[in-house]
Amino acid sequence: MSDRHKNQYLPDYLVTPGEVLDEYLEAYPMTQAQLAMRAGLAKKTINEIIKGKSPITTDSAQKLERVLGRPAHFWNNLERQFQEDRSRLAEQARLESELDWLKRIPVAKMINLGWVKKFKDKSEQLGEVLSFFGVASPDQWLDVWENYQVAYRQTQRFETHAEAVSAWLRQGEIEARQMPCSPFDKKKFQQALKKVRSLTTQTPEAFQPKLIEWCSLAGVAVVFVPELPKTGVSGATRWLGDKAVIQLSLRYKSNDHLWFTFFHEAGHIIKHGRKDIFIESNGLDGEKEEEANEFARDWLIPPTKLRSFRRKWDGLSLDPVTDFADEIDIAPGIVVGRLQHDKLLPNTHGNKLKVSLCWKNVSSS
Repeated sequence: MSDRHKNQYLPDYLVTPGEVLDEYLEAYPMTQAQLAMRAGLAKKTINEIIKGKSPITTDSAQKLERVLGRPAHFWNNLERQFQEDRSRLAEQARLESELDWLKRIPVAKMINLGWVKKFKDKSEQLGEVLSFFGVASPDQWLDVWENYQVAYRQTQRFETHAEAVSAWLRQGEIEARQMPCSPFDKKKFQQALKKVRSLTTQTPEAFQPKLIEWCSLAGVAVVFVPELPKTGVSGATRWLGDKAVIQLSLRYKSNDHLWFTFFHEAGHIIKHGRKDIFIESNGLDGEKEEEANEFARDWLIPPTKLRSFRRKWDGLSLDPVTDFADEIDIAPGIVVGRLQHDKLLPNTHGNKLKVSLCWKNVSSS
C-alpha cells in the first residue's frame, strides 16, 4: 500500500449518497414525494439520487440541509467521496486488466536502482511504474515510445525489449530535467569539449563532476544511467527544450568505450538537428552515425598526430603507445582502443592499458 494510503481505509465497494439519503427517509419516516415537496425538488430528481442515477448537487445539498437537518457539507462530502471511490475502483479494475504489460518491464532492476518503489500489490506496482513513465496507461506509454522508434530503424532486436530501453531513456530524462543548465550554446560546447578531452586521464570520481559542470554551462546535460538487462544501449542523445542531453550507460565498462561514446554523442549535438533522437547500440549505421564516429575519432586523436605516430611505431610495442598518449594528453587505453578498432593492434593486446569503470564509483545524482 502506498504511503498516502497507509493509514487510510479504502473500501472495495461503493455506497451511493442515495443509499444514505434513503436511510434518512426511513428513519424520519418520510416518503420521496414528501421530501421532494419540502425541498422544492422534482420527485424524479429525488428518485434518481436515491437510485444512484443522479448526483447530489451543491444546490440540492443546501435544500437537504434545511429539510433533514444535516449540514450541506455532509451531503457534499458524501457525493465527493462516492465519486472518488468510484473513480478509484474503476482505475483499480483498469490496472488489473493491464498487469500483463507490467511483466515486460524490468521492475526488479528498477527497484534495485531506486528508480521506482516496491509494492506488494501488483496493481499499485503498475501504478508506480506508470507514474515513473509519466503516462496514464500502457497505451499512452506506446504513444510516447513511438517517438523513439525511428532511432531503432536499423535493428529489430530491440523490439522485444522496448520497455527496458524506454525505462533507461526515461530515467535519463528525469535526471536531465532536474539538472540546471544554461541554454545551449554551440560555441561554448565546442570550447567545453576541448577541456573535456583532458579529463580522459582522470578517475571517474575526478572527471565526472567536471564533465557535468562544463557541459551544463554550455547547455548540455550529461547523465550516467546504468544499463538495464537486454537493452544493449551504450549512449543516447536528444533535446529537452533548449537543453541537449547526453546519456551514457557504461555498457562496456572501459574508459576507451566511455569516452568514444561521449564524443560520438557530442558529434550528434554539434552536427545534427534538434529533432533527431540518437540511441547507440551495436549494428547502427548510416550517414549521421558515421559523421558522429568521425567526430569522436578526430577529437580524441587528431588525424595528423596519429599518422605521425604510425610512421614511427613498430605495430606491436606498447611503450610507444603510452608515450604517444602522454604526448597528446589522452588516456593510453583510448589509443589502444583506436588501434584495435583500426586492426592495427590485436584485440588481445594492450588491454591492460584500458581502465575499467565501476558503477559504485560513478553516479549522476
